[in-house]
Amino acid sequence: MPFSISRRSFQRLLAAGLFSFSSLAMAQQVLRVSAIPDEAPTELQRKFKPLGAYLEKKLGMKVEFTPVTDYAASVEGLVNKKLDMVWFGGFTFVQAKVRSKDNVLPLVQREEDEKFKSVFITTDKNINQLADLKGKTFAFGSESSTSGHLMPRSYLLAAKINPDTDLKRIAYSGAHDATVAAVAGGKVDAGALNISVWEKLVAQNKVDTKQVRVFYTTPGYYDYNWSVRADMPAELRQKISAAFLALDASKPEDKEILDLQRATRYLPAKADNYKAIEAAAHNAGLLK
Repeated sequence: MPFSISRRSFQRLLAAGLFSFSSLAMAQQVLRVSAIPDEAPTELQRKFKPLGAYLEKKLGMKVEFTPVTDYAASVEGLVNKKLDMVWFGGFTFVQAKVRSKDNVLPLVQREEDEKFKSVFITTDKNINQLADLKGKTFAFGSESSTSGHLMPRSYLLAAKINPDTDLKRIAYSGAHDATVAAVAGGKVDAGALNISVWEKLVAQNKVDTKQVRVFYTTPGYYDYNWSVRADMPAELRQKISAAFLALDASKPEDKEILDLQRATRYLPAKADNYKAIEAAAHNAGLLK
């Protein structure tokens, strides 16, 4: 029996199909963005607001910033397609890359991220080098933080100090500014965080450098980037990348955005930049 359908039914199906297509198109007109919570959520949103407005103008679509509860949530959000673009640290990018089976791409990074560094801080006058940390209490940032955990742990191990056995106690503050607060408040003898947040807090007079001081700065390594899913339309990826690369510090409106992101300028990023981070994560037993 040949298939037949009434004109009215066909019109209904057509209307439903058009509605579904329209809904999908509208849904795709929102760029869902987030960032690893390496600072307080209010600070992350404050920093992103001008950048979000700039991207909306350049892309011609709505840009929504959604804070996440922890580093793992930022990885899962991008991998599970609940987010379209995320500000990752080097380690969280590697986690997302492995978790998604290479379906996450680093898009751009700050010039500063080519040679990023971590600083070790203390209030203890007897701590002047990494070896002096033996038997002391110590704070990392988040367990998934590149500059607040992975790389500091790697340099401790290179200095023949196993944080899990040679330190009296280790804690995870969850964020770089929280690490500074823990050290300044005497909750731990020392801690490690990313140099960018440290310099910002010092510049804002939010840390007393007569009390809290840097006693070790790591060599440089690749760190943060803005990452997207590999299934994002190539045209949209190119537009986003072009928008970041077009930011010019000589223009006052662009300089405000770059200053909030603690960036001189943005450069294209590539996955190969993070091979050393991935190797360090395997060596430290943090990536299976």
